[in-house]
Amino acid sequence: MMNHRFASHLSLSALAALLFFAATPALAQKSIPPAKAPVSPFEMTAKKLNDTTYVKVTYNSPRIQDPKTGQKRVIFGKLVPYGEVWRLGANAATELTTTGDIELAGKRLPAGTYALFAIPQADKWTLIVNKDVGQWGAYKYNKDNDVLRVDVPAKKTADTYEAFTIAFDEKGTALNLTWENTQVTVPVSPAKKG
Repeated sequence: MMNHRFASHLSLSALAALLFFAATPALAQKSIPPAKAPVSPFEMTAKKLNDTTYVKVTYNSPRIQDPKTGQKRVIFGKLVPYGEVWRLGANAATELTTTGDIELAGKRLPAGTYALFAIPQADKWTLIVNKDVGQWGAYKYNKDNDVLRVDVPAKKTADTYEAFTIAFDEKGTALNLTWENTQVTVPVSPAKKG
């Protein structure tokens, strides 16, 4: 009896020691938390319009919720004032790259990379295509570098979009800009020949 108890005690002690030594390397490792998600993450939308024309838009996507307080913000007319040039997102100015000439809302845009800005109003937005790329925000926006401007209607949506989103429609015939309860649709197509 005594030997059996000693043997079972020994095997439990041995098992505990084995578990301790097996777990020691794991205990010695540092736990590294994941990188904090950016407040306005980098996003991209792209579409191949035809065999020679590929269009890509890169932007940072802010949210309705204030990242500091967690409170819901009023976006258009308050955070993004009406009648003023806006970077069309957050952080760096939004950029559009096209490998072929395109038409935005009926106006021709040559192939290249451009900064995009907008002047929002309650019922329409002016979309601005500017040749000064690599800007932070719209702080150094210079109207003299505008390549073109187009006015497009703004409509109210039944849905609320928490994140500012730029996306091509399924057919690739329009670029939709949505945030809060606003949607702006910019017709886009390969430029007509000639």
